[in-house]
Amino acid sequence: MSKSQGNAILLSAEPEAIREAVRRMDTDPNHLRASDPGTVEGNVVFTYLDAFGENEAEVAELKARYRRGGIDDIAVKRRLEVILQVLLAPIRERRAVYARQPEYVLDVLREGTKKARAITQSTLADLRSGLGLFRLD
Repeated sequence: MSKSQGNAILLSAEPEAIREAVRRMDTDPNHLRASDPGTVEGNVVFTYLDAFGENEAEVAELKARYRRGGIDDIAVKRRLEVILQVLLAPIRERRAVYARQPEYVLDVLREGTKKARAITQSTLADLRSGLGLFRLD
């Protein structure tokens, strides 16, 4: 059984699910008070901030404040939540549009499969020709 089961943030996650997932994230267990210095390395909240925070200066400032003491885990998690909410809202909305159009989605998948199949067959024929192999049908 996967150790990560139940702790993912899905692209389709509703705002409350994102809020709850961020709230449950582990941080530095030794950072008990906002005034305590904290460790950024290995802290999953800062890993997410590095990956999704577009404002590098802001993330660097949060890290500096956390390392020296002066910001609590809740404030850092709130900032991450805002970033994730903004990032995932348009994805969730677009997914909802497509969820209401299952036939369109199937048509797109069928057409993509046809195109991929044609490209694959052409590439395989070129490969066989280049290697001097012949096809047995």
